[in-house]
Amino acid sequence: MNGAESLVATLVGQGVDICFANPGTSEMHFLAALENPGMRSVLCLFEGVATGAADGWYRMKDKPAATLLHLGPGLANGLANIHNAKRASSGMVNIVGEHSAAHLKYDPPLTSDIEGLARPLSHWVRRAGSADAIAWDAAQAVAAASAHPGQVATLILPGDTSWQQAGTPVLPTPAAPTRKAPDAARIEHVARVLRSGEPTLIILANKATRGAALARAGRVAAATGARLGSQFFTARIERGAGRVPIERIPYAVAQAIAFLKGFRHIVTVETREPVAFFSYPDKPSLLKAEGTLVHPLVEADEDSELAFDMLLEALGATNARPALQPRIETPVPTGALNPASVARALAAALPEHCILVDESLTTGRESMGLTMGALPHDLINNMGGSIGYATPVATGAALACPDRRVFCMVGDGSAMYTIQSLWTQAREDLDVTTIIFANNSYAILKAEYANMGAGVPGARALSMIDIDRPRIDWQAMAKSMGVPAVAVDTAEGFHRAMVDSTREPGPRLIEVRL
Repeated sequence: MNGAESLVATLVGQGVDICFANPGTSEMHFLAALENPGMRSVLCLFEGVATGAADGWYRMKDKPAATLLHLGPGLANGLANIHNAKRASSGMVNIVGEHSAAHLKYDPPLTSDIEGLARPLSHWVRRAGSADAIAWDAAQAVAAASAHPGQVATLILPGDTSWQQAGTPVLPTPAAPTRKAPDAARIEHVARVLRSGEPTLIILANKATRGAALARAGRVAAATGARLGSQFFTARIERGAGRVPIERIPYAVAQAIAFLKGFRHIVTVETREPVAFFSYPDKPSLLKAEGTLVHPLVEADEDSELAFDMLLEALGATNARPALQPRIETPVPTGALNPASVARALAAALPEHCILVDESLTTGRESMGLTMGALPHDLINNMGGSIGYATPVATGAALACPDRRVFCMVGDGSAMYTIQSLWTQAREDLDVTTIIFANNSYAILKAEYANMGAGVPGARALSMIDIDRPRIDWQAMAKSMGVPAVAVDTAEGFHRAMVDSTREPGPRLIEVRL
């Protein structure tokens, strides 16, 4: 067994059974080792697709995937979506090839400071020192990635370490991932705040927006009158009919300030207090009203389920029942496409237990409020703000949940960053419906131009925001990568295309012409 085979065998033994790969010469022995029957290998035509897919896999499986990246430039190509994954607390194990030690001293063209590139966006970085040590290194990487919250682990694999023979693998003693218990005094403090009856918003994030933690948060809200909210972007929310509803803090600063001004207290769960996404002239960074008090209930590395159990005990409310979102039957909209009709078409078309990946930016901002009563589904948002996350994340989510249809809403400008995802979706026959909102511009930047107080954009400024010369032929783009596509220009046409996309397996693309 060589070092690469030892590495792959260890990954599989530690529960990492999928690798999103964009290999190069230095990784050929690792590529050969992917013949291990316990490892599924998925080819991605751009490293940002590989890292984004690993993010989507983790968000739905709560366990890390591996990526295979080619030296420093390959890692650099994947960093934007590693950034998004880190902000979403998604665990992943990045295997980054490197020249052999004997070759590095000659400074060949692809030489770079891989550790320097990896460290700002990785929680754990190590260079494999030998074939014999690589199993230990791999197990440590998986342990880091599997922590709560999830972590980005980057293991650098020199070529000679990969091809040299490895001895009997030595592994650290495995330890099951654990979540810290919250501080009892902090729980009692928040209980006193809630008993005061003063207006309180409990902001949920990460693991608290789904499963038992969300249900228990709903019981706390029912018992105390507190409201449940989330940041505008969240890693994953279980929402829709029959689930505990969560209010979304608006994106725009003025609207967010108006939403938050009535609260005397903000309680945070696996998140921090709300801040503006960007700095704007003459607008605040912190969005709470003056005098609003912020109380952490659950820190990022703590157990939200346990915290809400403890809080219910402290409140004497263990028998409280949460208010659940009722089903709202939305009629199929007709007529022109606009944010409201798009949202109503979504609400009417989303099938039960689908996954909705949202990077629709301007077009989709009304979607969340108008889809609250849709059939139960999961919503995934871009936590890090680096665009081009949605189509890779949808790819990883579809691989993680092959029994669920994934809908990916993305603006045309964002889609062009990682459109290679369509090819992987076709190759793997994934049930992904990609919805391209084609307004032929970076529409969000037009709004931000005004928000920044930059004046009226001139012709040259507009030319850097519009993408209509030439217009992108989305149907031809999809066809070239093996994905059937349709274009729609009415609300009823959009609804029909979404429903039709679920009737046959495999990927589909819908161009929504705005």
